[in-house]
Amino acid sequence: MGLFNRKTKASADVESVTSKASRTASNLQSPPPAKNTNHSSSFPTPSPANVALPPPPDPAVDPAAYLRSIHAVRDRSRLIHQRAKRNQLHHFDVDPTKFGETAAYIVSIIKRDFAPEYHTIPPHGRWQHFEVGGRQRIDQLLASWPSKIDAQERTRRLIDLFLVSVLLDAGAGTRWSYKSKESGKTYRRSEGLAVASLEMFKAGYFSGDPTEPYQVNAAGLNRLSVGQLAIGLQVSEWNPMAGLEGRASLLENLGEALRNPEYFGSTARPGNMLDYLLSHPSTQASSVPVVMVPTLWSVLMDGLASIWPASRTQLGGAPLGDAWPCSSMPSPPRAQAWENIVPFHKLTQWLCYSLMGPISRLMNVQFAGVELLTGLPEYRNGGLLIDTGLITLKAADAKRGLEAYRDNAMVKGQPCMEVVPLFGTDDDVVVEWRAVTIGYLDDLLIEVNRLLKLDGPNQLSLAQMLEAGSWKGGRELAEVSRPNTKQPPIMIVSDGTVF
Repeated sequence: MGLFNRKTKASADVESVTSKASRTASNLQSPPPAKNTNHSSSFPTPSPANVALPPPPDPAVDPAAYLRSIHAVRDRSRLIHQRAKRNQLHHFDVDPTKFGETAAYIVSIIKRDFAPEYHTIPPHGRWQHFEVGGRQRIDQLLASWPSKIDAQERTRRLIDLFLVSVLLDAGAGTRWSYKSKESGKTYRRSEGLAVASLEMFKAGYFSGDPTEPYQVNAAGLNRLSVGQLAIGLQVSEWNPMAGLEGRASLLENLGEALRNPEYFGSTARPGNMLDYLLSHPSTQASSVPVVMVPTLWSVLMDGLASIWPASRTQLGGAPLGDAWPCSSMPSPPRAQAWENIVPFHKLTQWLCYSLMGPISRLMNVQFAGVELLTGLPEYRNGGLLIDTGLITLKAADAKRGLEAYRDNAMVKGQPCMEVVPLFGTDDDVVVEWRAVTIGYLDDLLIEVNRLLKLDGPNQLSLAQMLEAGSWKGGRELAEVSRPNTKQPPIMIVSDGTVF
């Protein structure tokens, strides 16, 4: 059953929307979760107890290393979240009375799709996107390989696939779609990109060896042109994709980054990171191996550092990745230059969430330090906060964003209906919005568990709430608020390397 119908009008009063849940149906609803009673044992479990995690880098000694660490994402965003709680943001007004309604809306989505079996909610990850339409595509892929392919090579292959698929998973725009060559069905957005990347993987698009299509390696990525990527993703003048060139550049850069044998082996495959992780000195070898999330993080941050655009923020010549200055942060002369920067590392976090799935499921590996990861600072989670009325863009910024939208609408192929403010990824509005999203997702997790009456080991993890509630809820509110484009309440100019 859907939550909305097309006659429903968006409202800041979430209760007026969620009250319709029991009596309305619609095709606006996100794809229903695949029923899989094995999710609780097939995906990452909570972090093992009594595992000592390494401390973060000391910002007084190496501020760039600190800002690239997973620890810094929550630490630095917290400063802006604290300003939000005092309603002292530079670009948004905060209505604290909407916090309870926002949590109640998330709960309504979770109850609709999972009650009372909340333990079956999988953590947020790319795996679920491959299952769009209820088809277990990854299980089918695994079953298609001969039994002589052992668990480690199967895991390497899925790491290959998932890493490329996540890097392709930026906003594709409102007009792009993908028609599956296998089923003939058409998919859009993240699910469309998942199905497209899977079918390209099976066709050998990312492999440099035509006899071994089920892999991603440097040779395959280096020969992949923008034109070939467009063919694989079915991009055309009539089926345009935002940020196609950025995606192609990202994959080309990935091909070069994979030529690092320490992380990616002599065959230059993403999947070879499995061998690095299992043999790392910090990994606890036992009947159930325990890998530190900071170890996985270092592979992704350090091993893939060169793939990000050179125009990204740098500190002392060191590239920081998805990290941006923000006017709401401390700044010189009262603070050091690094203190003005907010790190997000959204795609790296999305990779962590997504890669832990196949590694845990196929290799029976546990990860210590999952709690270090944050809610993803992107437009579905952030859009939820705006569409529920918890935060509202200030008038001057809204005016500036609407003028930018009108200018952009004059460009052929760009959206020109359901007008919303438009900003670049590096705009101070977007940076503040993303930071406050991280903080409120942490707060919402506490309230959601309280409303669901879940405590102790039965509590939802942040990754489960993202999967079953906030990300899905943000998408559904966008669909009912802007049914023609289904775009978020703030449109972001994307080059395909952040969102």
